[in-house]
Amino acid sequence: MAVEPHKHCPGCGAPIPMNERYCSPRCQQIIAENQKKVKKTRNIIYIIFAIFIIVWLYFMLRGRLF
Repeated sequence: MAVEPHKHCPGCGAPIPMNERYCSPRCQQIIAENQKKVKKTRNIIYIIFAIFIIVWLYFMLRGRLF
């Protein structure tokens, strides 16, 4: 008993043909929304990190600059 070649939907895990990316438009929409959330979170972390570095540099160099 052989199983036909297939892969699984990244949204729900349902088996799909090899030439498909998602099992339905709903799964495609869910994945796109999740990717937007991840990108937004990553950008916020980068901004916080940049602010931290700027504040740290200010306190490290304030005696030498003024």
